[in-house]
Amino acid sequence: MIEFAAVSRSYGQKPAVTDLSLTIPPGELFALLGPNGVGKTTTIRMLVGLLAPSAGTVSVCGHDVVRDPRAAHLRLGYVPDEPTLYEKLTGREFLWFIADMFGMSRAAAGPAIDSGIGQFELAAFIDDLAESYSLGMRQRLVFAAALVHDPAVLVLDEPMVGLDPRSMRIVKDMLRERTRRGMTVFMSTHILALAEELADRLGIMVRGRLRFLGTVGELRGQMAVAAAGLEELYLELTDPRAGAAADVDGGMAAP
Repeated sequence: MIEFAAVSRSYGQKPAVTDLSLTIPPGELFALLGPNGVGKTTTIRMLVGLLAPSAGTVSVCGHDVVRDPRAAHLRLGYVPDEPTLYEKLTGREFLWFIADMFGMSRAAAGPAIDSGIGQFELAAFIDDLAESYSLGMRQRLVFAAALVHDPAVLVLDEPMVGLDPRSMRIVKDMLRERTRRGMTVFMSTHILALAEELADRLGIMVRGRLRFLGTVGELRGQMAVAAAGLEELYLELTDPRAGAAADVDGGMAAP
C-alpha cells in the first residue's frame, strides 16, 4: 500500500506539490497524469525516497520513507524514466548486484533472476556488457531488476520508453498478473491510452495539486461528457486557459 498524507514539496519559494493526500491499496494500478512541470516527477521522487517532503509523510506498506527508509525500500521496486546501468557489468551481473543490494540469498536470487530473464526475454543479450544495450534492452533489464526481490509496490515513471510493441505487451501482461496477485502499482505516464487500458484509478495533476482522482467513468460523469475518451477529457481538464484550481477524491474546484 502507498499513502501520501498532506504532502507538500517546495523548491525554495516555489511549490512543486501542494497538500497531496492519496491512498493506493494493494492490488490497484494507479496512473498519475498531468502536463510537464506539474509535480509528477517530484511526487515519484518523494515516493521512492530520492526527495524528502517539505511537509507531510509518504509511506510504503506502513513504513515512512524518510524515517524508516530501509524497510520502505525493501518493499519497493522502481523503474525510472531513464534506465541507468553499470556499463561494465553484464546484464546477469547487474541482476545479481541488485539481488545482493536487497539482501537476497543466492538460493532465492538464482531462481528469481532466471525468472526475470525468461519473462522479459533477456537471454539473447543477458551476458553482454550493458554498454552495448539499446534503450529498449536497458528498459527490459531494469524491469527485471525492479522485480527481482518480489516487491509489494512497483513505481513506474514512463515505463514504456524505448520498448517495441512486443516488449510493451510483455510489460502490460506482467502488470496485470502482478496486480491480480496483490501488488500495488504507481505509474506516471503521458501515454493516455496506456492509462485508460490498465489503470484502476487515475489522478490528474495540475499545478502541483490533484485536479481529479477516480476512474475514467467518474471523470466522464463529472465533466458531463458521456462518450468522450480519456484524451479529450484530459485535454479539457488540463487546459491552462481554464484556470482551474485543485481538489481531491474526484472533486473539481472552481477557480
